[in-house]
Amino acid sequence: MRVARFDRAFLGPLLAGAFAFATQALAAESVFTTLPLATVDTAPLLVSADMRDGVDLSGEWNWSIDPYRSGIAGFHGEAPNRTEQRWLDIDVRKTLAQDNRELFEFDLDHDRKVKLPGSWLAASPEMRHYQGLVWYRRHFDSPAGRKGRYFLRFGASNYATVVFVNGQPVGRHEGGFTPFAFDVTRLLRNGDNQITIGVDSAATAATVPPPVTDWENYGGVTRDVKLVHTSDTYVDSAWVRLTPEGKIAVDAHLDGPAAANQPVQLKVAGLPFDLKGRTDAQGNWRATATAPRALMRWTPENPKLYDVTLAAGDDTWRDRVGFRTIERKGADILLNGKPVFLRGISMHEEEIAANPARVITPDNARALLAEIKNGLHGNFVRLSHYPHSEVMTRTADEMGLLVWSEVPVYWMVAWSNPSTLATARNMLAENILRDRNRASVVIWSVANETPVSDARNAFLRTLIGDVRRLDPSRLVSAALLVERDKVAAVPTMTMADPLADDLDIVSINTYNGWYTPDRLADLPSSVWNLPADKPLIFSEFGADAKAGFHSPDGMQKFSEEFQAEFYRKTLEMADRVPTLRGISPWILKDFRSPRRQNPDFQMGWNRKGLISETGQRKQAFSVLAEYFARKAGEPSK
Repeated sequence: MRVARFDRAFLGPLLAGAFAFATQALAAESVFTTLPLATVDTAPLLVSADMRDGVDLSGEWNWSIDPYRSGIAGFHGEAPNRTEQRWLDIDVRKTLAQDNRELFEFDLDHDRKVKLPGSWLAASPEMRHYQGLVWYRRHFDSPAGRKGRYFLRFGASNYATVVFVNGQPVGRHEGGFTPFAFDVTRLLRNGDNQITIGVDSAATAATVPPPVTDWENYGGVTRDVKLVHTSDTYVDSAWVRLTPEGKIAVDAHLDGPAAANQPVQLKVAGLPFDLKGRTDAQGNWRATATAPRALMRWTPENPKLYDVTLAAGDDTWRDRVGFRTIERKGADILLNGKPVFLRGISMHEEEIAANPARVITPDNARALLAEIKNGLHGNFVRLSHYPHSEVMTRTADEMGLLVWSEVPVYWMVAWSNPSTLATARNMLAENILRDRNRASVVIWSVANETPVSDARNAFLRTLIGDVRRLDPSRLVSAALLVERDKVAAVPTMTMADPLADDLDIVSINTYNGWYTPDRLADLPSSVWNLPADKPLIFSEFGADAKAGFHSPDGMQKFSEEFQAEFYRKTLEMADRVPTLRGISPWILKDFRSPRRQNPDFQMGWNRKGLISETGQRKQAFSVLAEYFARKAGEPSK
């Protein structure tokens, strides 16, 4: 077992052959089927890689579409011939000019340019609805006399990715929202180097998520790409946190030739804390020590972060860590031992813009979270329905927002498909291992609105078990649905989902009054039959409104007035549930959703946001802000 990395027994045999590249057209002899798959068990983790030295590969890349996936397989299913191999390390123009027997139907080095990170959906009008395979290419310099190790680290690319360096295959990854990395030390050359990436956004019945969702499928390289440099032996993962007993605990794993029996030293800047030790034969180190009395616990009101270093030989790992505890006691959620009410809202990973490209810069993240923290008087955000950028969770750390982090096990995934389960488990592990050092993250969610079945229950219980083994310090939940009494005089809902017994927090999505014919006036009298010994979060409720559309007399749906009244009555209903400990209504900002096509109000946008896609606040924003101000005991601004 590798401490602080990942127990190989979790995925072991499942990972051996269960994953499938998203493109179903892959031929058996294709190079893509033989590329090594990056998982938490096979590839570098590079935890806190954004804090390491390296070369930022953001900026201009050449790109080319491949709608028939000819770079993957020929038209008879055979491996692609030289004519179509996009990753070749050649000068296409020069080769064509020198030999008229040569033929290439691509030239990535001279193709169009696009700025990465960012989805291709916003790159040009003709790409707005493209789903499929796109190739990217750029060059970078590598100096002579290099020492140490070099890794290509991707924050995320959606959905299936293949990587080549200098014409040589490097590896592949499945999943659109979590980081992955490859060791490319032996593939680099002095001077110019070429990197080629193929990204396929196509979803299938076996992918996570499946094709049918309620958000835009932003294909492409959507987060930073970085060439990370380390020493020969380096800290691949480290997890530093405060235990319920008041101790600072560390789990770390070193990778490299000198990983075993290596002296290590953990320091917390600004505190009299200096913990020394030595790794075991596998390069692992686990230790605890009493936290200094001067330690300030992280809270939303005072989000104190400490600069933490872990020195191991020639390598020093760095992170900024907040120390706090989170636990459940009966129907209460305790932050640092004190009850907390989660004043939050849900949010998709889209920047505030008329044509978003899922580009989350620090400024973009802060603009979104400031609407919650300062505008709504919130202390909580549900990052839906997939892991958001580490820029977002780091910003939540800095601003003092508690975070619900979720994987896209959404609606109907292939519950009985072992490949789908393997993908979900690896995605969950990549998310947890990336963000275990984030004080803001307090809830891991394993699913959203999934229909009950034996296969589904087994699937999700496997994920819950993985969460509890990887990170027992946080709470586990999932957004569930309830059963409604069809004959009751008032809306009467019962939590009948057996998964509720396995979770720390019961979380419910409810849309009575929007997707049902209930009168808004009847919502406060709703009856909820729920577990009495667990906290409840209303993880979703909401109604659409197009910013600027008003219907004060008729209270038409899609009007700001209807949405505001929906919030008033739903909040009145929520306050009558005795176990309620938080809410995260749907949703902060209008977001793209191809399934929403009402020509008067939607045209590809889900309008349940409290602000429009460009940031215009709707009437319901003030309703929720005033409610949260009362909850927080502060005057409404």
